[in-house]
Amino acid sequence: MTFKEATFEDYERIARLHALSWKRTYRGLISDDYLDNQVDEERLEAWRERMSTPDPTRLVLMAEEGEQLMGFVCIFSDYDPVFGAFIDNLHAHPDHKRGGIGLQLIQRAAAWACERHPHTPLYLWVLEGNHNARGFYEHIGAISHERVVRNSPYAQNSSEIRCVWPDAQVLVD
Repeated sequence: MTFKEATFEDYERIARLHALSWKRTYRGLISDDYLDNQVDEERLEAWRERMSTPDPTRLVLMAEEGEQLMGFVCIFSDYDPVFGAFIDNLHAHPDHKRGGIGLQLIQRAAAWACERHPHTPLYLWVLEGNHNARGFYEHIGAISHERVVRNSPYAQNSSEIRCVWPDAQVLVD
């Protein structure tokens, strides 16, 4: 497996994997109408917009095997004054989960954040009902810090958990 920093030219591949991941993972957790009819175009537009503007505080890292995108992570350094770097997205291809892709991506993202701000905290939000992801994050040292209820175009009254690593260096070591 190889890792590379994503460029604008990669946004369509990232959007397709993101949509596929949500379709396979979030059924029953977010709107079926959104997953069936809107997620593909919405993710395409979101990633086109995100990748069209360079941001030195953002890293989008892709894991590839040959021509296949196996996973990606999107992280923002020094995003929050209390919680530090923010992992906005971490997705492994649904057909290749539990193969270490997510762990390698999060470790590389944490290393990138620590290069900018040594011993930075790191956090992400995860849907409360996404038990597999929550178990993975807890297994690699995340602490469930708080639960919030949010509304979005695709999920009303959605419970999310803030998972925190007080020092991202633990993911690197």
